Amino acid sequence: MKSIFFTIIALLFTTICYAQDTVERKNRLTDSVIERFYVRKENDKINQGPYKAFFKRRTLIATGNYNNNKRIGLWHFYSTKGRLIEKFNYDANKLTYEAALDTNTDLSFLFDDKIVKTDTVTRPLKIGGSYYGFIPYVNAFQVPFDTMYINTDYFEATVELLISPGGRLADFKIYIKSDSYRYTHVFSLSPGLFSQADQTFIPATINKKAVLSRIIIKCDVTGSGRLDFN
Repeated sequence: MKSIFFTIIALLFTTICYAQDTVERKNRLTDSVIERFYVRKENDKINQGPYKAFFKRRTLIATGNYNNNKRIGLWHFYSTKGRLIEKFNYDANKLTYEAALDTNTDLSFLFDDKIVKTDTVTRPLKIGGSYYGFIPYVNAFQVPFDTMYINTDYFEATVELLISPGGRLADFKIYIKSDSYRYTHVFSLSPGLFSQADQTFIPATINKKAVLSRIIIKCDVTGSGRLDFN
């Protein structure tokens, strides 16, 4: 009974400290995703406390905690339909749960090594799940033309991430195509544009050996000239 009492007191104390020392913030990550989090009053660049991200304002897609701008403890990541797809323990630096990949997804994978039916294969993984985890790469690009008088519904986009056997983002390309506007172009961006965390992946394996792989993300071009998931 005493241990329960002291646990409750500790939680109340932590909550009060967050309320006194932090300020709540809201940010739009994409046209579809909004994140809510807390920052320190004395420095709004430092995340501190609970974090949540929502798809179309209602569906929770990421939740966890920050301490001094560092992710701590167990984080949960969900699909846009609210299905749990990944758990990651940042204290232990360990993936503790991974759901099977939804067949109705914008992601596909290519392996540079030849695969036969008897091989045991694992796909490359990004901490954050198959939706939230890939937002930084989809969100990194703006088409280099004015979309005001263009129907972007006639454009399709593909993001290609090359993942090294060491689990690093080795190359980043965007393919933009429109048959109606007779437009085809490939854009190469430097992996150095991303943070160290966003350059880090769990590499693909064939028979437990890490291999070079590619992650393909099918995207739409929005009216503002940004990319978003199909």
